[in-house]
Amino acid sequence: MSFTAFMYHEIRESRDHHPEQASPIEVRQDYEDRLPPPLFVTLENFLAQMEYLYENRFHTLTFGEVRDYYCRGTELPEKSVLLTFDDCYQSVARYAYPTLKKYRFHAAAFVVTGWLNTQKKPFDPEKSICLTEEELEQMSDVFEYANHTDRFHTRTGTTLSAITEAGDQEILEDLDRCGASPIVSAKDVFAYPFGLYSGHNVDLLREKGFLLAFTSEGGRNDRNTDPLLLKRNVVPYFMELEDFRTIAG
Repeated sequence: MSFTAFMYHEIRESRDHHPEQASPIEVRQDYEDRLPPPLFVTLENFLAQMEYLYENRFHTLTFGEVRDYYCRGTELPEKSVLLTFDDCYQSVARYAYPTLKKYRFHAAAFVVTGWLNTQKKPFDPEKSICLTEEELEQMSDVFEYANHTDRFHTRTGTTLSAITEAGDQEILEDLDRCGASPIVSAKDVFAYPFGLYSGHNVDLLREKGFLLAFTSEGGRNDRNTDPLLLKRNVVPYFMELEDFRTIAG
């Protein structure tokens, strides 16, 4: 038995989607960046993907089920997928949440706690704006939340991020700050910022007691997959439904 994890970031209606340009982020941390076009999916495609999973009776996994699969040797339900959303932008609440709730799906989101805004902001399709902790709490009947760092989701180059360059003590303190947030319920689950990591990062998470950690490498996960190097499949705006069906398995 194996499972597929899907990775989403932002959702836009086709009329608001501009695949030729990256989207500036708006977060509480003093950090500027732009979200690349492949990290967007159109609402129309997202709805078709979720309808496909529902009509074909896929099971949407919880972190608890994935933990038990690796730590206790339990079996997964047939046709299992894990739905994940990174960074917690407005479209998660605006589009993903009502759709997932409609189908009674479970999902997970990786939270950069230092990015969460303190005040709710109007939706702006021209920007990728982070939600507030209160907005995340309002979606907790569908979503569970895990560690995506507090302030280490920052780039230091095309192949490096803050977490790949920082010292152990800095990393541990940042992980603790994120894990201390009341919104982060899955405190032993992590996603590597930008999918970037070093072997030492993996070792540090293991020593810290993390049980699951997710990369951005595509593929399926089985018993032989290191649970601190779990694979996730990006769902870009140009993915055809047939390709999504193939990846789902």
